[in-house]
Amino acid sequence: MTSPLRDAIAARVGRGQFPGLVALVARGDDVTVHTVGTTRFGGDVPMRRDTPFRIASMTKPVMAAATLMLAEDDRLDLEEPVAKLLPEIAGQRVLSRPDAPLDDTVEAVRPLTVEDLLTFTMGFGHILTADGIDPPYPIVQAGIELGLVLGPPDPRSPHAPDEWIRRFGSLPLIRQPGDAWMYNVGTLLLGVLLARADDRPLPEVLYDRVFAPLGMSETGFWLPAERAAELPGHYMTDQSTGKMTEQTNSGPEIWSRPPAFPSGSGGLASTADDFLAFARMLLNGGVHGGTRVLSAQSVASMTRNHLSPAQIESGGFLLGGAGWGYGMAVTVADDEVSAAGRYGWSGGYGTTWFNDPAEGLIAIVLSQVSDLLWGGALPEFNRLAREEDGSAGQ
Repeated sequence: MTSPLRDAIAARVGRGQFPGLVALVARGDDVTVHTVGTTRFGGDVPMRRDTPFRIASMTKPVMAAATLMLAEDDRLDLEEPVAKLLPEIAGQRVLSRPDAPLDDTVEAVRPLTVEDLLTFTMGFGHILTADGIDPPYPIVQAGIELGLVLGPPDPRSPHAPDEWIRRFGSLPLIRQPGDAWMYNVGTLLLGVLLARADDRPLPEVLYDRVFAPLGMSETGFWLPAERAAELPGHYMTDQSTGKMTEQTNSGPEIWSRPPAFPSGSGGLASTADDFLAFARMLLNGGVHGGTRVLSAQSVASMTRNHLSPAQIESGGFLLGGAGWGYGMAVTVADDEVSAAGRYGWSGGYGTTWFNDPAEGLIAIVLSQVSDLLWGGALPEFNRLAREEDGSAGQ
């Protein structure tokens, strides 16, 4: 049987848009996997089902699940002030406007809560303008000078979590808590918070709470050297030249050792089957292999929209009109892929995932070409994943 999804992937590989990709589509126990091309342009190592990928922002839903697991064990409360576990940010003030000097501030209208971090409504994150993301406002420059790495995950922050949060606490918030959806920074704070709530480093929290119960043996903040060497090259089109260019900030030598600051926003590597285990657990309402690892109520909270229309609008092109649950987008209107209620997220290195609960569908596409997220490939692959019939995989 032919597969329009595989044909579309092969066509884009043939046109030189990707060296290769791995795509997985699952409906119940029927799993179709397409492996096309190689791990590098000009390389001869084929993409395989078990090829490891930097999943970047697909780390965020994993963090959300771990947060709810700790909440279920009364290690934290979603409604409690974040400063209870992160006293370094107690008393943070708020800029009078996003482009204001750092000392031009007002009092916060209320404390930040754990839920604010999960929903990205904490008042700190990417600043969206008509000219793009994060203009050189004083607050943006300060984050760079402090080495916080508040945007793309590489080059990585050199600071250990306690020093990182101390430095972050020296900054004011950009917006009042609850005013707007602002991307990325909430899960960086969550990484520090979860470690303190569970009294151990974040990698251990995720391993014991998520990876081990789900059998995600190939997922982590670093990889054995032999597996790190198998990471595909990372590529992105250079906007000034229009040429596909290899990015060198995230090579195997970086991934073969623990990071100083494990990024809860974009720090994980994983495989198609490992992430399938996570996605399937959510689709099954928190059950994996007959064992409940997360309550049905927690899964429902993760996968429903928590944003107001105004907050959705504040997310601009990053949200694209979708809502936001905990650590992931949730569609609020029917579209060409599914009815409202589809949830999932993408990673800036060129990865994406969604669950469609109405259809019992899981779709995962893994590349290491950031251009996946623009140029039409992502909506095409999402649409074709819906049409996959389960008989054409390899």
